[in-house]
Order: sequence, then structure tokens, then C-alpha cells
Amino acid sequence: MPVSAEKVKALADRMASLGVAEKDLVESFIHSSGPGGQKVNKSATRVHLIHLPTGLSVKCQRERSQSLNRFLARRLLLDKIEARQKGFVEEKRKAQEKIRRQKRKRSKRAKEKILATKRKRSETKALRGKIIPHE
Repeated sequence: MPVSAEKVKALADRMASLGVAEKDLVESFIHSSGPGGQKVNKSATRVHLIHLPTGLSVKCQRERSQSLNRFLARRLLLDKIEARQKGFVEEKRKAQEKIRRQKRKRSKRAKEKILATKRKRSETKALRGKIIPHE
């Protein structure tokens, strides 16, 4: 199943818009592993792409066809480059740091403060008890 001409043109346009040239890419082919039988074991269909200016690398062996894997690897690499250029990497790092801070162990003072507010709340609720009429 070859890649259509429209998809190849769209990929070339996207590479041009991101400033990625074919000469900046180092491409190598490796024997794939996993399901696919003898065809996969004998032919080098796994594609390893390295973008020299950024140092980003991608490996793709999603399909049994080398040409399709080449296309998919380029698409994955462009996604990574675009994410780095647009600052998504920084946002992702900030989100991870926020989660790390949220999971951090509370200080002794913070625990005491929480327990104090819980005691005060329970005392307030205890005052809501049933009214017992006096005889």
C-alpha cells in the first residue's frame, strides 16, 4: 500500500514550513522485530531517522512496508520538531512539575493546620445535635 501523492506533497510542504531539509536527515534501515513472520525477519523495514541540527531521532516499524515506514517516521519527526519549536515541550515540563509539587509530602505545619480546621468543624457539627426537651 504505497503512500498517495497528495500525502507526500503535504509532508514536503510541512517540512518546508518547519525549515527541515532532506539533507539534514540521516536515515538508516534495521531489521524489524515482532509479528510479520519471515517477511519482517528477512527485510530491513524499520526506519531510524535522525535530524542532525536538533539531534532528535525517531524509529518506526509500524507497517511491514519500508516505504510506508519512511513516510510515517518523517511525520513523527516533524511532530517532534514542531512541538519543540512551538514550546509544547516547556508546557509539558511545567505540567509535570506541577503534578510533582501536588504529590509532595505536606509539611508538619500544614498537617497541624488541616487537623485544627477539622477539629473546629467537628465541634461545629457536634453543636447541631438533637434538641432534648426538658421535663
